[in-house]
Amino acid sequence: MSCFETSTFLKNPQVFKTEVFIEAVKKFNWDYEIKSNNEVVVTKIPNTNLHGEYAIQIKNGTVTYNSYYLKNGKELIKKLQSDFFVLNVEYAKKTILTEFESVGFSLKKDYDFKPNEEVKEKFFMVGYSKLENEDEKRTEIEFSILKDGTIISDSNYIPYDVHELADKAMEGIEKSFGNTRREGIEIKRKEIPVKYKNKSYCSASNKIIAKN
Repeated sequence: MSCFETSTFLKNPQVFKTEVFIEAVKKFNWDYEIKSNNEVVVTKIPNTNLHGEYAIQIKNGTVTYNSYYLKNGKELIKKLQSDFFVLNVEYAKKTILTEFESVGFSLKKDYDFKPNEEVKEKFFMVGYSKLENEDEKRTEIEFSILKDGTIISDSNYIPYDVHELADKAMEGIEKSFGNTRREGIEIKRKEIPVKYKNKSYCSASNKIIAKN
């Protein structure tokens, strides 16, 4: 990611990381069965009669919904859609934490934020530069998660070494979401403040500028 950008991660509803999917399903108290290392099926959803059928299958990271209910269970589908919006929010948060904590960032809660109809989660991931000559070592990247699981990130100045770690984490989120951000569409550049115009590593082209 670049300094001073806003990015949108759109969730492909057919793509899930198996381990994250399982954790989210546990939170909803849905029964599931692990068929193999790459296959999990949801076998029971509270207060829903599945008639002995599985509700959802995830295999090799791809989700399949039971086609019987897609054709004949309008009420169930409405419920599943509602549940999966919540599931997508949980999946999005877990994905952010997993990817950013794996490269050394830590979670900072936004205690002033109150969930609303559109935005369900808001928090920061905090990283610290180890560069000796860096005078702004602390970096905060803001994350908002919308009701359908869409992630919106917002960043300002990011030191070079933290920049590289954030790039790696962002790539992990893209992989988990099954969608790639596009310049000018999901990736929007913000105006760079004058004090950072000539500072190393910041550019409006998403490229790291080498130090002189």
